[in-house]
Amino acid sequence: MEEEKKKKGDDESNSKPPLMALNHVSRLCKDVKKSLEFYTKVLGFVEIERPASFDFNGAWLFNYGVGIHLVQAKDQDKLPSDTDHLDPMDNHISFQCEDMEALEKRLKEVKVKYIKRTVGDEKDAAIDQLFFNDPDGFMVEICNCENVELVPRHSADAIRLPEDRHAPPVALPDSSNRRMPQPNS
Repeated sequence: MEEEKKKKGDDESNSKPPLMALNHVSRLCKDVKKSLEFYTKVLGFVEIERPASFDFNGAWLFNYGVGIHLVQAKDQDKLPSDTDHLDPMDNHISFQCEDMEALEKRLKEVKVKYIKRTVGDEKDAAIDQLFFNDPDGFMVEICNCENVELVPRHSADAIRLPEDRHAPPVALPDSSNRRMPQPNS
């Protein structure tokens, strides 16, 4: 019996977790409406319905294969105190971008303060980065990180690429039965 337990434990530690993809990032907000406007108008997220059973102020957004859940902060002390501080070495969420110039232009149009930098050079597959804060002081990065080749240090066969990612069904307007086709279906 002890031997069977040990073998089962070894199997569990060697198995891959049944994860599919990043589902969402949750952000506390001073003002959900202001944050909702930022994520929809600046970054192109789409507000989606959230469960009616929630008894707190918030909003759910989705686009680019990931969700952002905005939650009204009950305790303002949990929010960043310095909303102007930009340090690429701090916590942030990063979005890959196909047109860095267009996004930089958009940030200028809506008067969002940002820092711009390039990491590496042409030989090393340079990465362009834009860092800025959302209305609550949480840092966002926009980059063209697809320029960098992923070189696994171990277990290359364990990497699951985006085409393996779960994509939720999307209800199309004017029909409760029609769904947007999903990738790889």
